[in-house]
Amino acid sequence: GRSGWANAFYSAAVQAGAHSWKAFFFGSSDAANFITVDKPPASLWVMDLSARLFGVNAWSILAPQALEGVACVGVLYLTVRRWFGPLAGLLAGLVLALTPVATLMFRFNNPDALLVLLLTLGAYAVTRAIEKAGTRWLVLAAVIVGLGFTTKMLQALLVVPAFAAAYAMAAPASPWRRARQLALAGIALLLSCGWWVAIVQLWPAASRPYIGGSQTNSVVELIFGYNGLGRITGNETGSVVPGGAGRAGAWGATGLGRLFSSSWGGQIAWLLPAALLFLVALLWLSRRAPRGDRTRAAAVLWGGGLLVTAVVFSFAQGIIHEYYAVALAPAIGALVGIGATTLWARRSRVGWRLCLAGIVATTAVWSFVLLDRSPTWLPWLRPIVLGGGLLAAALLIVADRLARRAALALAAVGVAIALAGPAFYSVQTASAAHSGSLPSAGPAVSGGRGGRFGPGAGPSRLALGSGRPNGPAAQGGNGAGFPNGAPPGAGATNGLGGGGANRFSAAGGAGATRFGAAGGAGGLLDASRPSAALVALLEHNSGRYTWVAATVGAQSAAGYQLATNDPVMSLGGFNGSDPYPTLAEFEALVGAGKVHYFIAGGMGGTGGPAAGGNTSAGGSALGTAVPSVAGGSTTGAQASGGDTSMSAISSWVAAHFTARTVGGITVYDLTSPGG
Repeated sequence: GRSGWANAFYSAAVQAGAHSWKAFFFGSSDAANFITVDKPPASLWVMDLSARLFGVNAWSILAPQALEGVACVGVLYLTVRRWFGPLAGLLAGLVLALTPVATLMFRFNNPDALLVLLLTLGAYAVTRAIEKAGTRWLVLAAVIVGLGFTTKMLQALLVVPAFAAAYAMAAPASPWRRARQLALAGIALLLSCGWWVAIVQLWPAASRPYIGGSQTNSVVELIFGYNGLGRITGNETGSVVPGGAGRAGAWGATGLGRLFSSSWGGQIAWLLPAALLFLVALLWLSRRAPRGDRTRAAAVLWGGGLLVTAVVFSFAQGIIHEYYAVALAPAIGALVGIGATTLWARRSRVGWRLCLAGIVATTAVWSFVLLDRSPTWLPWLRPIVLGGGLLAAALLIVADRLARRAALALAAVGVAIALAGPAFYSVQTASAAHSGSLPSAGPAVSGGRGGRFGPGAGPSRLALGSGRPNGPAAQGGNGAGFPNGAPPGAGATNGLGGGGANRFSAAGGAGATRFGAAGGAGGLLDASRPSAALVALLEHNSGRYTWVAATVGAQSAAGYQLATNDPVMSLGGFNGSDPYPTLAEFEALVGAGKVHYFIAGGMGGTGGPAAGGNTSAGGSALGTAVPSVAGGSTTGAQASGGDTSMSAISSWVAAHFTARTVGGITVYDLTSPGG
């Protein structure tokens, strides 16, 4: 519970699902079912049920992810142990448990925790299927992966080629039978992926929430666009950083080095070189083995999934965040556990001793490099890891001459040295609170985006500046919230935002240098933090309205909703760029008395005259100057990729209703016209 609401965007959806079964099924952001989150709802279902049992609070929302993490470690242990013994299973589970990004995401309420558990369960089912060519186990694996699709869409399918290849290669059955079984599993996968999608698509759009993240109110578009191929190509309509036309790659340099970069390395890459080297060793070791050899099958199962996922993450040009790398952690753990014990059992041969020693030395040197990126954090750890690792590697060369107890002690030291860096990173991660949309494990790193976002130890990873943690906002430069700085917004002095502000949200006045708005209004990446006075205002006569308030952007809406326990309308979805509602639709809802207040200062929401801003500026999620509907005139041009409907709504509200300031936030009473 230390992280509170953690990602308030999902916590608000859990609150909605705990109050409304319709919101539960669709994954709505609010109990009145205005719009959904931009992901399928399976991970929310687990948290919703917990919240219904224990109430809506930080513990009931975050405990399921912790339990999923414990289960994931246990399933990985069981899977590896079946073929390679308990020591390999324990080492695999230990590596997973001490991977910093796993420590982070198994204490956070993003969908990744459930996804990783399901994919690990899928690997277990494939392992069981390979043993006796079991159709039921193979179909079960497909169904589990399908549930992963209902957790995070196409990302779940990245392991399917490896699962299929391992079964086709090693199952003890005729080629025709294996082909039939794989075809049956494919049908099961299609059905388990598609049932929820089919229901949502066939449900009358007028009686369900708008599909957040889509531009056409279509979950199919969401699958293949914003949450699908757009993540690879960078061409994501509705993204805060649209791809194409020179925008692709705005989320950081792509290439094989991405996972080892300053931003990603400390999250996942501690044992990634070792896992890749063990993969090569296992494939070489089994190169002449029979078709059903389990060492080769395990290498294909875990190594194939690792390689496909790593390549996609490395070259994706669309929205990509470091915490996605938690999907790699089980495969890294499995390959390290299997590879280390397999090579150790062959230490009597000099070639394998040299291979094992080389991997230990490589891991020690790489750990030193990762630790050196945070030079002021535990400086004593770096020489211990480097010196101890190199010494252990040297002794491994003569491990065949050591007594059994001495050899086992050497092996234990080697494991401890290899895991020291990620272990201390994980302890630091578990001891700190994390909040917002972009959590990060471990301490701040130089030249990257280390540290956390939210209160607690360490500098904010989203401090705007020149690419350094807590770096100053550079005049005319970009923010450090992205690998190459915040993508520039048209007309902005420093990065996104209007009125020359280096920010994502428009509230807080010109020159604000943070992603969330001043005065607790929230922004793209962090939730609003309303004052007691504002909460009291929203709660007064709240039962008379479907939505107690409306604001631009889901993170802003989430903070108000969690504080009041009443539905708050998130205009434009997460980014404020979904074309819903239109101005006419919003006017109709206001005219029907369904919305009580409009809260300015959300994701691109205008601050209105009371905030000292131009009502037509800063209203677009991406733009700076947007059309103003007051008097039917326009002022300026919309930035490329921006959306005008939220700007039009903000300007219409400012033109027709009276502003007041409550707790530092500009509020409009939509039941009392008088602009």
